[in-house]
Amino acid sequence: MDKNDWDLNPQNYLQNEDGSFKLKADGTPKKKPGRPKGSKGRGYNYHSKTKAKQEASKKVRIKKKKIAQARSAISRYQKSVENTEKALDLLEDNNKSKVVEETFVEEASSSLKAELKENVIFSPNEGPQTDFLAAGETDVLYGGAAGGGKSYAMLVDPLRFAHRGAHRALILRRSMPELRELIDKSRELYPKAFPGCRYREVEKLWNFPSGAKVEFGFLERDADVYRYQGQAYSWIGFDEITHLPTEFSWNYLASRLRTTDSEIVPYMRCTANPGGSGAQWVKKRYISPSPPNESFMGDDGITRKFIPARLNDNPYLAQDGRYEQMLKSLPPTQRKQLLEGNWEIAEGAAFTEFDRHLHVVEPFEIPLHWERTKGLDYGYASESACVWAALDPSDGTLIIYRELYRKGLLATELAEMLTNMELNDPTSVRGVLDTACWSRTGTTGPTVAETLIQGGHKLRPADKNRVAGKIQIHEHLKVQPSGRPRMQIFNTCPNLIRELQGIPLDRNNPEDVDTHASDHAYDALRYLIMSRPRINDPLSQIRNLQREQHFQPFDSTFGY
Repeated sequence: MDKNDWDLNPQNYLQNEDGSFKLKADGTPKKKPGRPKGSKGRGYNYHSKTKAKQEASKKVRIKKKKIAQARSAISRYQKSVENTEKALDLLEDNNKSKVVEETFVEEASSSLKAELKENVIFSPNEGPQTDFLAAGETDVLYGGAAGGGKSYAMLVDPLRFAHRGAHRALILRRSMPELRELIDKSRELYPKAFPGCRYREVEKLWNFPSGAKVEFGFLERDADVYRYQGQAYSWIGFDEITHLPTEFSWNYLASRLRTTDSEIVPYMRCTANPGGSGAQWVKKRYISPSPPNESFMGDDGITRKFIPARLNDNPYLAQDGRYEQMLKSLPPTQRKQLLEGNWEIAEGAAFTEFDRHLHVVEPFEIPLHWERTKGLDYGYASESACVWAALDPSDGTLIIYRELYRKGLLATELAEMLTNMELNDPTSVRGVLDTACWSRTGTTGPTVAETLIQGGHKLRPADKNRVAGKIQIHEHLKVQPSGRPRMQIFNTCPNLIRELQGIPLDRNNPEDVDTHASDHAYDALRYLIMSRPRINDPLSQIRNLQREQHFQPFDSTFGY
């Protein structure tokens, strides 16, 4: 008896979960769709032309695959040859780049790897030091705690293009004695990295076999930066940049950053510890705009980054704990700056009683009847600063409700800007101005003060007594029995707040602030407070309003 196909080949038929066959309408098992696995095709007879095309296409695919494999092999061999040649260059005394990634050494042949590792002169510590040397941003600050390896990184970084003849680097410090330490370290490092390089003591200049140059310099005064006028540098670095009281020198040096070699990427690099006369502008430029280790674009269109440093980043100093113990023994302010890398602490701050939570308030609408005044400090190369204040008649608290802080303003531009900012005030706000603005030294033309007065601003010369002005600011920062200080500042005045927080004392005269630090808004506030603003009774206010409407200055120079 012949067996049925579903008995012989049950795998070709559909089955239920219990193993029984699924049945068709006629009661016979239902076959699985498609061709049974392993069975031959029906043997279609293609036209000879079609068969020829199929065979040719198959051969082309096979050949293309072999070509791709051959190209991949050639690429591997070519890369291996290039790496070997580069390794040989590194081991020879020539003018080629000596900077390689660690992976390059690890991928070298076993014989070359051992030789390369033996000839490594400098390898950055993992973490911030490596990030600093690998950063692609134009302007980078590597700053924070002491002992993080910042100064050594500053010496190594300009060597990245020392094999290019057009490369010229400039390494700066504040003074010559501070520069000496960097020069001594360079004497240990540079001849090993580039045999044949020579140092010229008089010019403080390294000449490399390629023709590249690394120059050392110092900036004791802002005017010293003009020594580099007309020069071009492809790399500029400043070690301990917080020693610069203002950013004028650093901004000027940025105009010297250029190169004619398309293979060289120009960079600006700086290192710093928290504190110093320039800590506030450094913090404003690099730290406040963005979180650490994140690239950002400055208002001038330059890419920047802040890379924080810690003592633990340097295993050579952190390992035995001696240096850390020395930092722990410092006074609290210096300890937080140098050990913790804290940028919020101001060393030798002039106004230690300033409390942001107490002296800074949210803006509110100033009542129309409150007496108002302003203080103005003019500058063109440096910032012009103006602060406006109103007196709360309930307790005499001085409310600083507006500020202007901008450089590069002509007197006419400043007058127009002040007018526009006072449009919401009930009248033109009277004020005081730096006495230097009335100076006619060397000129018979209109002074800054005359221009501002002719622009409609009622100004008189300020009392510029520095010590008395500072004492008055202390008086106004003092908390009254009511729990409210005599002066509060709107949080929309960031520059005045920043200067009061961080302006340091003068090291030679502790009764005054450091005049090399950013102090323009501070000076404007000092002028304002020394003008002795007072609360007028309602009758006096009405009289002042009447005089305001018919005011014509008798003397256009002094405005009254």
